[in-house]
Amino acid sequence: MIIIFTGNGKGKTTAALGQAMRALGYNKRVLMIQFIKGSWISGEHILISKIKNQKLKLQIKNKKLPKGLESFYNFQIIKAGKGFIKIAGDKTLFSEHKKAAQKALFLAEKAIKSQKWDLIILDEINVAVHLKLLNEKKVLDILKCIYLYPHKPVTSLHRSALTVILTGRNAPKSFIKEADLVTEMKEIKHPFQKGCLAQKSIEY
Repeated sequence: MIIIFTGNGKGKTTAALGQAMRALGYNKRVLMIQFIKGSWISGEHILISKIKNQKLKLQIKNKKLPKGLESFYNFQIIKAGKGFIKIAGDKTLFSEHKKAAQKALFLAEKAIKSQKWDLIILDEINVAVHLKLLNEKKVLDILKCIYLYPHKPVTSLHRSALTVILTGRNAPKSFIKEADLVTEMKEIKHPFQKGCLAQKSIEY
């Protein structure tokens, strides 16, 4: 199944993370690959770091994982991007941004084919395509791979048990056509219209 969260409004990555929490509740294995966000520290990264540190401490002490929390260890985030492009003081060469995005796409293709994950989130991949960091057709061909590998369908409605979520504004029409579920976030009102900067725990 392919899901797209797009549009100019806030909530695309947030919705994907919410979907991740729901999947983890059912002991699903979740991978998020971030195509744009670079050195920024966000709440989800802090949470995952705390969980991994707790797991390491328990392993060192040869103790079992707390019941009910085991599923959270099935969540991995890979920060593959070099940061925002041409905004927020970006000084990274475009060629470096492109190289990072292509490496992220390689990781995404490998993850899709691995059959290791139940949910894969390709965060800001729509933006990466819109900014010409990635080739639209190549990404689409990789997405179609989810139907070529033996992920058993949950129901006859779903073409594959593997779910891939694409986030980011400006989702290409070809992605929307291929997707099973598409939601557009429409901006009605936002604090930045009054000059407010991104708020911790809200935007990141």
